Amino acid sequence: MKPLLSHLFLTFLFFILHPIVTVSSPDNDSSTTATNAIDFIRTSCSATLYPDLCYTSLSGYANAIQQDPARLARTAIGVSLSKTRHMAVYVSNLSREADYGADPRASAALHDCFSNMGDAVDEIRGSLKQMRQLVAPGSESFRFQMGNVQTWMSAALTDEDTCTDGFEDVAEGPMKTDVCQRTGKVKKFTSNALALVNSYAEKGTN
Repeated sequence: MKPLLSHLFLTFLFFILHPIVTVSSPDNDSSTTATNAIDFIRTSCSATLYPDLCYTSLSGYANAIQQDPARLARTAIGVSLSKTRHMAVYVSNLSREADYGADPRASAALHDCFSNMGDAVDEIRGSLKQMRQLVAPGSESFRFQMGNVQTWMSAALTDEDTCTDGFEDVAEGPMKTDVCQRTGKVKKFTSNALALVNSYAEKGTN
């Protein structure tokens, strides 16, 4: 009886424990995939001017990005678009308030900055649309499309630079400091996105 009971007990343990092993395996695979995606983002961000900001702004999208450089660049452009759009709205609100202020140079700088940010939003939006329509890497059409994205993202960065340049003749004060600091951070997101676009374009055309 004892050998039989021992055999039945071992069989019982097998059927109890086997499902646990089966269920835990996908979790392990998922964890490995997420870790690989995180490592991919961190490594890719090292090629940007602001790697820490790049990593923190994109690591939350690791499940969507996986280890795909096109998705990485597209996501970075999307983040840049969101930041630039919010900045445009912020400057628009400030410019309306400045219309009633006593400093015409500040008012003019804000209106110009809003125009620059609006142009940047259009250029980044165009870049994102182009990235969503990309053909297979290596083709002439791919090079043309990526050339468009590089041109538009570079133009957006120039527009953001122009915004802060317009405040050079404005007297120092909280408003000037605030706008320049906020715009400076937006430029970092756009710069990082452009760097990732350039990296993907280089890999896709080689």
